[in-house]
Amino acid sequence: MPYRLSTLDNGLRVVSERLDGVRSIALGLWIDSGSRSEPPELAGVSHFIEHLIFKGTERWSALDIARKLDEMGGELNAATSKEYTIVHGRFLDEHLEQAFELMAEMVVRPRLAEIDAEREVVLEEVAMYEDSPPELIHDYVSEAVFGDHPLGRAVIGHTKTLEALTLESVVDYHGRHYVNPAIVIAAAGNVDHDQLCRLADKYFEHAPHEAVIEPVLSMPESRHVAVFTQKETEQYHVCLGGPGPRRDDPDRFALSVIDAALGGAWSSRLFQEVREKRGLAYSVYSYTSLYADTGLAAIYFGSREEALEEAMSVILDELAAVARDLPADEIARNKNHLRGQLVLGMESPTSRMQLLGRSVLMSLELLTVDDILHKLEAVTREDVADVAAKYYDAAQWSTTCIGANPEHFRAVTGGFDWEEA
Repeated sequence: MPYRLSTLDNGLRVVSERLDGVRSIALGLWIDSGSRSEPPELAGVSHFIEHLIFKGTERWSALDIARKLDEMGGELNAATSKEYTIVHGRFLDEHLEQAFELMAEMVVRPRLAEIDAEREVVLEEVAMYEDSPPELIHDYVSEAVFGDHPLGRAVIGHTKTLEALTLESVVDYHGRHYVNPAIVIAAAGNVDHDQLCRLADKYFEHAPHEAVIEPVLSMPESRHVAVFTQKETEQYHVCLGGPGPRRDDPDRFALSVIDAALGGAWSSRLFQEVREKRGLAYSVYSYTSLYADTGLAAIYFGSREEALEEAMSVILDELAAVARDLPADEIARNKNHLRGQLVLGMESPTSRMQLLGRSVLMSLELLTVDDILHKLEAVTREDVADVAAKYYDAAQWSTTCIGANPEHFRAVTGGFDWEEA
């Protein structure tokens, strides 16, 4: 069996995969809480808690945590997304219990102290983020595509909501969301599953908490808008995007083939047509994000004012061409690209842990690498045509831009409903 999965009496789910030939373990504590779980008045609280858990626990200070990590020679990090938070680390197999105890203590028993000092750090992060249009534009396209739907919210939050967070509201949110049934423990490497289960029982509460507070799932309303944000920049940063399939939709495998062909590889249409042949952009690519109830298919490019109109025209032409037809040889080439990327990536214990943890937390079928390879190989030209027609129709997409002059963007967005931020 490539992996083992257990549900403990205390409600925790534990999944692991033993990998031969490594001396390390990648461990992740996955929490079913992200920005879409937050009420609007607490926007950014999940990301804020991610910061606070590194500031100390009931037993250890922030310096204690740093010293313990240094003594193990390990790595520890955390991340917050729209649908989950993860605290993850990698360390030698001999340090499993020491690392597990530390990570469990940080996640479920943080001191949540120094809230005002850490708020200033996060506000600086927000300011830095807002000064980086190539990153900020992706939040803007989510807002353009999803509107007032929770998936349209920025993970990092906003200055106004972060300034309003109180110690009581943070403690209350943590106490309702960081509970056993909402936590998945995932590990890959030189790990013993039974030992992992014993540690989960030892360092977490022995009785399950109340039911997890799940966000309401709903389909966002269809939108076809162009949104401009004025900022003095040298480039115009543009994202186009539209709704995609759910994360458990069988369409996701054909979608990955289309995404690779459009802008996910060096030989992709956008990279070749926009950058290599015409020199209209330094950075141009496509990507997808899949959620519980919908998804996002998107394209990013950054170009100078004089190249904006031509770059946008070429991209819309390529989007229309992909929606019409993707030749069999192009499909085969990009399936091979995806297969290679998958196999190379899955040779990392961290990647294996992430696949396991994300699948269990999100109630996805636990697929082995071979399972995924088979599903990619099974994608047909007809599958690609159906998915392209469904999700790559520019008439169902929205677009957003950060740049100096709205008129240049307005000139290339005829047919969109125009909005200014």
